Amino acid sequence: VQLQAFGGGLVQTGGSLRLSCAASGRSLNAYAVGWFRQAAGKEREFVAGFTGRGASASADSVKGRFTISRDTAKTTVYLQMNDLKPEDTAVYYCAADRYLIASSLRTQSANDYWGQGTLVTVSS
Repeated sequence: VQLQAFGGGLVQTGGSLRLSCAASGRSLNAYAVGWFRQAAGKEREFVAGFTGRGASASADSVKGRFTISRDTAKTTVYLQMNDLKPEDTAVYYCAADRYLIASSLRTQSANDYWGQGTLVTVSS
């Protein structure tokens, strides 16, 4: 499965962006998909994700601001990011796995497939 993440860009504090993650040549239906991010000089961290059955999780730092969703055809997964803050600046990656369960959503190594990342920059 080849994933492509896109939609990043430069936005001011308080602004919004929507990231997209698409799988080339196949549907993401029944796949667990997660978003992770890596800020400069920091380790990559979990942002939000859901399993193929719809169980979801998100990091405390983004709760109430970021929402993960799928399109109705289940070919694209979105990360809607509202009320962005400078500390949200990072490269955002999407990841997927066919068999991931809810308790493993935050575990990076549990994902078999990764996109190339898209940069989000939030200016103060």
